Amino acid sequence: MSGTDTQFAEMAGRRIAFRHAPGTGPAIIFLPGYMSDMAGGKATAIFDWCMATGRECLLMDYSGCGESPGDFAEGTLSRWREEVVGLVQQEIRSERVVITGSSMGGWLMLLVAQALEKPVAGLVGIAAAPDFTSWGYSAEQKAALANGETIYEDSDYGYDPMPTHPGFWADGEAQLQLGGEIGLSCPVRLLHGQEDADVPPETSLRLAAALRSEDVQVTLVKGGDHRLSSESDIALLLRTVASIH
Repeated sequence: MSGTDTQFAEMAGRRIAFRHAPGTGPAIIFLPGYMSDMAGGKATAIFDWCMATGRECLLMDYSGCGESPGDFAEGTLSRWREEVVGLVQQEIRSERVVITGSSMGGWLMLLVAQALEKPVAGLVGIAAAPDFTSWGYSAEQKAALANGETIYEDSDYGYDPMPTHPGFWADGEAQLQLGGEIGLSCPVRLLHGQEDADVPPETSLRLAAALRSEDVQVTLVKGGDHRLSSESDIALLLRTVASIH
């Protein structure tokens, strides 16, 4: 098996699927969104670009997602942060990393960056969705979740219906980032579609304001949706990742 094939590692007693491309640094880490996985278009494009340019890259599936076994209902940001941090520390050889997070992965990248021992060269958020347990649900839905109920919503992304489990929601409420300063000083690039129907573009502006870093840029893509996965969107993503050294 080559390093670019799917491999598995034990993290905190859980079996985590990942793909690792060796190369120069800083290494690119891609964190997928809620119920997404490393087979998605943005993850694959980044991995292929890293392979072509000789950059070290790490993709992974959180426990209960994609090729990683487990019960999705047990998934939380804290649990997945533990898996990401452990896998980065175990597999990445470069001294520094660039963390790229899509949607929920953009929230998780903040938590991972604050927990990592390795220096973070930069962050790239794609429709980053920090704190969506707070702003993404109605009062009625929050009451049901707080009461220990799982809620279900229609989805445009192939999960019909899409569940939110009370454990994930409660853990998210304990991991809110936008209410105070986020103590990260590295360069940050935030890409957001102006037609994003799931995560308001204002979320990236709020995140930019909350970050301690003075080197933060927000790029709003006219006509861009939540996925930001068109050919031009992918080209923008790759240019942005390549700009952080």
